[in-house]
Amino acid sequence: MPFHDFKEYRAVRSRLLPSLNAIRTFEAVARYNSFTRAAEELNVTQSAASRLVRSLEEYLQVPLFTRQSRRIELTDQGRYYNELVRTSLEQIEAGTLELISSKDGMGTLSIGMLPTFGTKWLIPRLSSFQGRYPNIAFNIISSDGELNFTQERIDVAIRFGHGNWPDSIIDPLMGEDIMVVCSPRLLKGDNPLTSHEALHYHRLIRHSTRPGSWDHWFRSVGINPGSYLWGPSFEHFFMIIQAAIAGIGVALLPSFLIEEELKKGDLVAPFTDSVAGPGAYYLITSAAKAQLPRVKLFREWLLETIG
Repeated sequence: MPFHDFKEYRAVRSRLLPSLNAIRTFEAVARYNSFTRAAEELNVTQSAASRLVRSLEEYLQVPLFTRQSRRIELTDQGRYYNELVRTSLEQIEAGTLELISSKDGMGTLSIGMLPTFGTKWLIPRLSSFQGRYPNIAFNIISSDGELNFTQERIDVAIRFGHGNWPDSIIDPLMGEDIMVVCSPRLLKGDNPLTSHEALHYHRLIRHSTRPGSWDHWFRSVGINPGSYLWGPSFEHFFMIIQAAIAGIGVALLPSFLIEEELKKGDLVAPFTDSVAGPGAYYLITSAAKAQLPRVKLFREWLLETIG
């Protein structure tokens, strides 16, 4: 039945939604680009899958697929609607798992964690949280890319940056002091690291996600970065730590991450310069989950521990 304007459409359908079966079928067909494979996944016949998608197109009054012989392809409207449907189904699935996994408001706390920060700082302290709240289990996920609570299925995250994460609750945790370190063997030899100028003769290990760290350090200690001998680049601090211990080059590392290595003598700091890093660590809480008991308790505990 055609509608003459949007107001008439809303008057009739303001409290109606498309069939959930039709929505699920459309998403599966769009994902596989095939009615046959979608029907197999949903355990229905191909003709039933086709009828459900047709009914959805009639409801929306727009074509979602173009059909040519045995081939189908999403239309522009279909691509738009598929993105909307896929995101919505993922949110419903995540929320369903959330409720199923919860127990007396506690359940499992999922933490998206920077790998080295988690290994070196958070994990050694989690026994305190577990002792205080034994009914809360926790799941730690290595997470340092673009933050997406729904896709990663996490409640909170710890990130390094400048506090720019929209639609989230953001708590600053700590800054960092960065220092030059190396293997003790690099203090000896033809070009011992007895001055800043000696850095010209050694490979400088880089952090791939913080490409400007060395320039920041040089400028902070009053040195023109100039031309240096660049060494390999690593994605995570724990890789850089091991590379420096192995003598691969000179590293620039946050002091709180290498306390143990400095104490044991695996790494040494040839200079006394300590420079404040260009960012800070933050606890980022999903606004949608901020009131869950396990999330509130973890946030309170972490801020208390940092303090």
